[in-house]
Amino acid sequence: MRFVLAGGGTAGHVNPLLATADNLADQGHELVVIGTQEGLESRLVPERGHELLVIPKLPFPRKLSLAAISFPIRLLSTALGLRKTLSGMDAVIGFGGYVSAPVYLAAWLSKTPLVIHEANALPGMANKLGKRFTKYLASSFPNDGLGGEVIGVPLREEIVQASNYDIQQARVELGLDPAKPVLLVTGGSQGAKKINQVVMQSVDRFKAAGVQVYHIAGEASGEAEKISAGYVRVGYCNRMELAIRASDFAISRAGAASVSEFSALGLPALFIPYPVGNGEQKYNVAHLIEANASITVEDKNFSVEYLDSELIPILSSSKKLSEMSEQMRRFAKLDATEKLVAMAMEAANDKS
Repeated sequence: MRFVLAGGGTAGHVNPLLATADNLADQGHELVVIGTQEGLESRLVPERGHELLVIPKLPFPRKLSLAAISFPIRLLSTALGLRKTLSGMDAVIGFGGYVSAPVYLAAWLSKTPLVIHEANALPGMANKLGKRFTKYLASSFPNDGLGGEVIGVPLREEIVQASNYDIQQARVELGLDPAKPVLLVTGGSQGAKKINQVVMQSVDRFKAAGVQVYHIAGEASGEAEKISAGYVRVGYCNRMELAIRASDFAISRAGAASVSEFSALGLPALFIPYPVGNGEQKYNVAHLIEANASITVEDKNFSVEYLDSELIPILSSSKKLSEMSEQMRRFAKLDATEKLVAMAMEAANDKS
């Protein structure tokens, strides 16, 4: 069969797209990914060996402007231009993000079956639009407003299999001491300035508590890479499954991809929801906080003092870490990729 996959921008859209693309390709299906030049997909999709078709970025206007007035015309024009790409395709699988809206519209215009996956606990505007064009909807979290079948976030096979990897060996490969606990710090693919600053100010405190730090500062952070005893800082980690497996706890934004990958490998975290946008990140982790599987703090309240009073006591208790890790594993959904692919097959074969 032949599929079009659409989505991009952030890791939350790109990672589940890649997991699904890999699964389809492994089964011998043909596929093309539609993304933008600005998004993370422009690098990651070709690196995974998949064909990428780039279209213009079309952000939904949030206030009245010339761009808002012309938006419907640009959306329709892009969608009409995609009809040739969708010709002969068995189904479209969309993951949201700016790139998805014109693809969803093109699928409707060309009568190509459409499947939509929503990663976050609050659906984005593209998926709200796409919902009008299909009955094949998949959600990561219950009650997300999309109304889809709750399957979780499609995970790359490397994440699913990482639980079999030796923790000590993972630490060695990351340049860390295999015998000491590890705190993973990540602010997303581009980085988070506030998280980076507070963590860098707290390195000596973590070392004093006997904890190593593996710090993924982000490609756009401007922070130089550094390797020293008990502290490793990199701009980007292309072996995220290794970093998660090597760690005992994490400090992270609360994007759906991070939440799902941490749950899959039983990694508890201090989640600091991104303070901009529609607030979906705080809802992504609500179930984990309620179950005492992780903790959370608002970005404005994240500080060195907070780490001293709230986080270091947890890192110093192997019992607490073990309990939280066990709770995180309760929320693991390891078969989301297979379920989404099965839904795509059903849509492709639906002749009604």
